[in-house]
Amino acid sequence: MKRSVAAALAAMALPLVLAGAGCDEDKAAKENGSGEKAAATTEKAEPAKADADAADAGQASDDAGEKADDSTAKPSGEDTKARKGAQDRSLFNRAAVRLNLPLYWTEDLNGNGIPDPEELAELMFYPTSGTYFGSDGKPTDELGPALARIDAWMAGPVFPQGLSAEELKRRQLVVDELDQGQAILVRSDLKALSKAEKEFVRKMLDVARGVDAIYAMQTGAISLAADLPADDPSSRSLFRRNWGPKCLAPKTEKEPACTALPSGKTLKPGLYPEAIQDKDAAFCKAIEKDPALAAPFVVVREGKDAGTLTAVPYTEAWPNRMKAVAASLRAAAGALKDAADEKPLRNYLEAAAKSFETNDWLPADEAWAAMTGRNSKWYVRVGPDEVYWEPCSLKAGIHLTLARINPEAIAWQDKLTPRRQEMENALAEMAGAPYEARQVSFQLPDFIDIVVNAGDDRDAMGATIGQSLPNWGPVANEGRGRTIAMSNLYTDPDSLKNRRDGASSLLTEETMTAYTDSANPGLLSTILHEAAHNMGPAHEYKVGGKVDNEVFGGPLASTAEELKAQTAALWFIEKLLKDGLITEKDAREDYVDAITWAFGHISRGMFDGSGRPKHYSQLAAIQVGFLMDEGALTFDPKAKAANGTDKGAFTIHFDKMPAAAAKLMKTVAGIKARGDRAAMEDLVKRYVTGKKVPQALITERLLRYPKASFVYSVDL
Repeated sequence: MKRSVAAALAAMALPLVLAGAGCDEDKAAKENGSGEKAAATTEKAEPAKADADAADAGQASDDAGEKADDSTAKPSGEDTKARKGAQDRSLFNRAAVRLNLPLYWTEDLNGNGIPDPEELAELMFYPTSGTYFGSDGKPTDELGPALARIDAWMAGPVFPQGLSAEELKRRQLVVDELDQGQAILVRSDLKALSKAEKEFVRKMLDVARGVDAIYAMQTGAISLAADLPADDPSSRSLFRRNWGPKCLAPKTEKEPACTALPSGKTLKPGLYPEAIQDKDAAFCKAIEKDPALAAPFVVVREGKDAGTLTAVPYTEAWPNRMKAVAASLRAAAGALKDAADEKPLRNYLEAAAKSFETNDWLPADEAWAAMTGRNSKWYVRVGPDEVYWEPCSLKAGIHLTLARINPEAIAWQDKLTPRRQEMENALAEMAGAPYEARQVSFQLPDFIDIVVNAGDDRDAMGATIGQSLPNWGPVANEGRGRTIAMSNLYTDPDSLKNRRDGASSLLTEETMTAYTDSANPGLLSTILHEAAHNMGPAHEYKVGGKVDNEVFGGPLASTAEELKAQTAALWFIEKLLKDGLITEKDAREDYVDAITWAFGHISRGMFDGSGRPKHYSQLAAIQVGFLMDEGALTFDPKAKAANGTDKGAFTIHFDKMPAAAAKLMKTVAGIKARGDRAAMEDLVKRYVTGKKVPQALITERLLRYPKASFVYSVDL
């Protein structure tokens, strides 16, 4: 709870092995999305070779694009620092992103100011991944020319000569979009694993590529990649990073000219027929009214009769893609066949493989719930889960999380597990009638160190830092789900510095004394947030026989549920303090961390470029505005910020935070318990679209610092 076919395969680094395996379903999905009557359930052998050939052509186009950008044009002048002598690591990595090259300079180990091969990581999920280093880890002949291209772009983007003013503007906006993200490396050194475990990881990386292929079809990006200009590596990089042509960063997301496609074509999810998306801007409301069409694991297609719609299971919409993932999951399980201590993991992989063939995800949920941080060294979740990514907030996005269990979570599990029912009872009391406390037995969050995120898990900027799953079915309804906190994200020096600098531009010096670079406050907040998803009125709770999507509507329901969870994380701080589980110093650091987190999401804007609500941003604005109304958080336009330069700053009044958090908890839990849509809409009106929160000021200060854009590398 809580991000032509061939050209797409090349541009988005989708696995070419899948191009021939399931090309017909791509064609069927495209036809059905544009109004044809076929239900995307039949397969033909004929197009397979055409797609495979086209994939090769698409890759050639990508290679040509990389070579074409080495023009004799001069840098745009946007960067003024010339590269002479020692090289700047941050400029190197930024240029690599602009060029869509899977290279990352980790650190200058010998201090010579040059990115030596042993200081470079080759990244996954790029069209040319695997090109620059061999399986033995030694550089290939392709590395030198790639470094030369990066060198040429470090002083600024090199655009071809003769571009129209309109096209030049578009390309510069694309670069501006990319630059608002800072590549942050998630590198996993797995060289010490056993031979069997290494084979397991390799098969899971095959799963990741298969998941990417399905998610690209869900988003609709796969149908647009043919329009990418061959001589524009930055547009190709944007398309890869953003899962489509649209600009998503705060400064450029509402700029119409900011797109990876000169044609201006827009992304249409492959979940619904293009015809209804084009004709009716409010088509989501029509889908919501039909439970069969609104189900999370189906796509909507044109029916056989004119004007009708039908639900098609994921396994029928993309049969070969789903079967390919199932095969890779079974191969991953087979790699661990002799690992006696990984039986729960094997059971889950086999169950998930079956679900990718049947579209029945409940058996996989049961096997997954039986796997814990105490009986497996690995965390794996693969399948369709979250709905926030698509315009109707109804359809579950396919994703993969592959991670290592971090044993540090066990201490918090031991502290909080005996208090689960007590916490549920307290939240039920806050919610009030008609909600009644239920028996809960969910697992407290495991800490996990991410190895790879794929599909819906891999966002353009930022990343999920906590999650409670599943969202539907008996495991969710009976409180037997799993919750996790990602413990190795945002812990790098660049992320820590950006966060502290941003906080000191908004908070007074008095409040900043309680700020810490430690990951502990954020991890505790994530633990409480994710635990709260398993307590109180959640997604499957019914009011008048209706679940929250039906009561509030998909987008508002998602915002309300996340607001409940994040408010609970704030409210439970006082309880932990009284129970002696944290100190007064810890509590203050937790409050500052929560407000800093909220500021970060406010800076991303309340709505995306299409007018869709950003759930975390909206809940953050509601929290900040409510706390301001209660006097627990005040803003003085004349106060000096802790950085000593910015004027206008916030002060947290720690003595007032417990009562304010409790009042907000009672308000939000009550809204969910009663199904009070009007009250939820009032919170949005007062704090999201109202003037209480100085959103523009918060945004201006925090957008000085780039957002983390996570990239991945695995050493085996």
